[in-house]
Amino acid sequence: MRENLGEVLVGAAVVAVAAGFLFYTASTTGYGTGAGGSYAVHASFRSVEGVQLGTDVRLAGVKIGTVTGLQLDKDTFRANAELSLDKGIEIPDDSSAVISSEGLLGGNFVEIMPGGSLDALADGAEIIDTQGSVSLISLLLKFVSGGDSSQ
Repeated sequence: MRENLGEVLVGAAVVAVAAGFLFYTASTTGYGTGAGGSYAVHASFRSVEGVQLGTDVRLAGVKIGTVTGLQLDKDTFRANAELSLDKGIEIPDDSSAVISSEGLLGGNFVEIMPGGSLDALADGAEIIDTQGSVSLISLLLKFVSGGDSSQ
């Protein structure tokens, strides 16, 4: 009887720890919050190096959404990204999207630079003004070679 009680207690502890991990993961990633919903906008980048599904979309350093889709446009050879933004945040329709880096060793994120328009992006709209990621390797090679690509 005591052996069964010990096994039940250990099993309950394992289930409690697993539930704690699930709750922590859901709260830190924003998954399942459902706070007001979201809307999708699209942007086409020259390069999305370092960006993947789930990458943060930030405005003024604050997370306002995530990257929910990445596809290659076979006609233009550009990367099309779908961004899911929090419904409570109205982004001016002349805003730009830039792929920024958190630092030398940090990851990349999509930064929204707000424009000055009075009209907001609607669900399914496209951000026209974009800037792709800059490769750290190519910058270092340019620095090492003296910055002149004609040599």
